[in-house]
Amino acid sequence: MPVKKEHIEQYRALGIKLSYYRKMRGMSQAELAEKIGKTTGFIGMVEAPNMNKGMSLDTLFDIAKVLQIPAYQFLMYDEIKPLE
Repeated sequence: MPVKKEHIEQYRALGIKLSYYRKMRGMSQAELAEKIGKTTGFIGMVEAPNMNKGMSLDTLFDIAKVLQIPAYQFLMYDEIKPLE
């Protein structure tokens, strides 16, 4: 699904958070991709600053579950909270 121009910054922030939390969990893109049934390329695309495709809420929920982060945390654009 293509990203609307007016939402580009939010998707960019989401990708930055995804990358941050994934790395804090010591997980590679390939490991995360395998756990959620996606490709490594998909994870790379989501984390890329020039992301041009969106993801479903189901995928976001799957990522949040694997990373043990509440899904809403990815949508709070003003901060990155440390892992507990």
